[in-house]
Amino acid sequence: MRLKTATLGYPRMGEFRELKKAVEAYWKGDVSETELNDVAKVIRKRNWQHQKDNGIAYIPSNDFSFYDQILDLSCALGNVPERFDYSGGLIDLKTYFNIARGNTSDSNNNQCASEMTKWFDTNYHYIVPEFSANTIFKL
Repeated sequence: MRLKTATLGYPRMGEFRELKKAVEAYWKGDVSETELNDVAKVIRKRNWQHQKDNGIAYIPSNDFSFYDQILDLSCALGNVPERFDYSGGLIDLKTYFNIARGNTSDSNNNQCASEMTKWFDTNYHYIVPEFSANTIFKL
């Protein structure tokens, strides 16, 4: 009987930090959202294939994130701070990154970034979800 193995997740940045470079290029406007998604697709496929090729029996899904898995969960639940004028439905990358980084380039636009904090005392940080009395959670 062969021992079955599993992983809980896989590094999402890419072997040569391709995701970090692509995200930063997207923020600068040097690549489109389509190009960013293309880089992400290649990384996800390569990660899954690498695990499969190395005999991992149970490969997780949805372990990928463009920025922060806590922000991903908050967005998946439709939890967007009120200042971002979210009206429901899928949250686009622009709104997702605005929550993480803010959008104050327009003087009439008060979309400051959500708070970022460290996970315990590690170097891992996450975006702190914001809630209000008006928050409605919906997948």
